[in-house]
Amino acid sequence: MLRGLSGAGLGKLENDEHLIELAGRYGFQAVDVDAKGLIERHGADGARELLKKNNVVIGSIGLPVEWRSTDEAFRQGIVKLAQAAEAAAALGCTSCCTYILPATDLKAAHFMTLATRRLRICAQILGGYGIRLGLEFVGPHHLRTAWKNPFIWTMQETLDWIDAIGEPNVGLLFDAYHWYTNELTIADIEALRADQIVHVHINDAADLPVQDVLDNGRLYPGEGVIDLAGFLRALNGIGYKGAVTQEILSAAAPTDSPESLAERSKAGFDKVYKAAGL
Repeated sequence: MLRGLSGAGLGKLENDEHLIELAGRYGFQAVDVDAKGLIERHGADGARELLKKNNVVIGSIGLPVEWRSTDEAFRQGIVKLAQAAEAAAALGCTSCCTYILPATDLKAAHFMTLATRRLRICAQILGGYGIRLGLEFVGPHHLRTAWKNPFIWTMQETLDWIDAIGEPNVGLLFDAYHWYTNELTIADIEALRADQIVHVHINDAADLPVQDVLDNGRLYPGEGVIDLAGFLRALNGIGYKGAVTQEILSAAAPTDSPESLAERSKAGFDKVYKAAGL
């Protein structure tokens, strides 16, 4: 499994190039960045050389489509997807991810109908470029009532939805924080197939009652109470080989330098990977 970094948790990065350089410097192997932006600034060959120079690959790109609101917003975004997918494929990236909010202001059944159709279209476009779509269930309890109607927040519901979308390139973005806030177990991971997982996020949680854990209260790996050693061992045990990418969301932006935060991240990864025997 590749150790990965995103910009979430590294403070005031200058740009994606800064993230790539820090990842390489501190021994990470994957980054979540905007492939299209890299190619626009460096050209395809230059972007590939930048990644190669720093010994990293792109773990995932974000889905550049607003699929949660109006048809107009969706149509405006969908035109960008083929360009983003083409750029990602040119740089060897095979995953694109988005998150599912656990509640909606729309009636849940209506929203499910709209979202299924929209995500199916996204998956079909991505599939044409050899890219998989990862859907992230979101577990923190406070978000389940942040909008009018409950929607999807569990792993099994998300797997059922993936089946309903019906495209072979759709799977999970599996986040340790949401695994923890759903009170899932090692056995739940072991029941998955590796091909059901598109991408993985890693982070940690404060020592609070699980129902009080906030989405923007995440800690760096190894600094909290999540059994990340068990999480990693289980993923490795089912044969997952992709990126395990740090994503730290906090109420206030970190004030330490990106360099010191990258060093802190490396220490956290070293700790939990060693505990997992990896």
